[in-house]
Amino acid sequence: MSNSIISVNNLVKNYGNFQAVKGINFEVFEGEIFGLLGPNGAGKSTTLEIIETLRTKTSGEIFVNGYNIDGQQNEIKKIIGVQLQSSGFYPLLNLVELIQLFCGLYNRNVDALELLELVNLKDKATAQVKQLSGGQKQRFSIATTLINNPKIIFLDEPTTGLDPQARRSLWGLIKNIRAKGTSVILTTHYMDEAEALCDRVAIMDFGKIVAMDSPDKLIDKLVATGFERPKEVKKANLEDVFINLTGHSLRED
Repeated sequence: MSNSIISVNNLVKNYGNFQAVKGINFEVFEGEIFGLLGPNGAGKSTTLEIIETLRTKTSGEIFVNGYNIDGQQNEIKKIIGVQLQSSGFYPLLNLVELIQLFCGLYNRNVDALELLELVNLKDKATAQVKQLSGGQKQRFSIATTLINNPKIIFLDEPTTGLDPQARRSLWGLIKNIRAKGTSVILTTHYMDEAEALCDRVAIMDFGKIVAMDSPDKLIDKLVATGFERPKEVKKANLEDVFINLTGHSLRED
């Protein structure tokens, strides 16, 4: 993963006198899952929205697959997929009709049922988004990011509010997307999720990147300082107990 597909150089975003992003630098490599982490207000959503061409920057340089965000935004839009929240879908259309609508917008010809099967929603083809469970809505949202066969997809807290089975099912979907060669950038407040999914993470705080590396290396660096958890680390956690007792299969309304 040596080829950079996103390059961010000295990115700054000001809102009046408030500096939300303070000259950050990072790269995302082809075929990796990259996590942008941080507490609320850290600047991560602003950063992603600028890369997605949804928000303007104050200064700095951004290149996406070689395209400069200054002057080549239309080219960037053609190669990225951005996860929509369920409220962004027309409520009276079923899933197949929504996919066909997106195909028209992207000028793409996609087999709707094949795409729904990829995200385990083929049996919901004639359902409306409002009739889906939380996990189903998230999987459909991710499906819509794949319609234009993007090189990069952006996922904003994709598993928030989901039960453990739905979370782990979505983890599998994200890994499968990456396995097909698509780069994935995600934000999450679940550190176990970032540890399980991400090849590398950048941790932001107060508009700056305070650490960036693989989860394993960041953990090793912390341990090397003498840090110890106040509680003995066990070989499993409560979520593992829950999954083991209730099963791995999805249970959806």
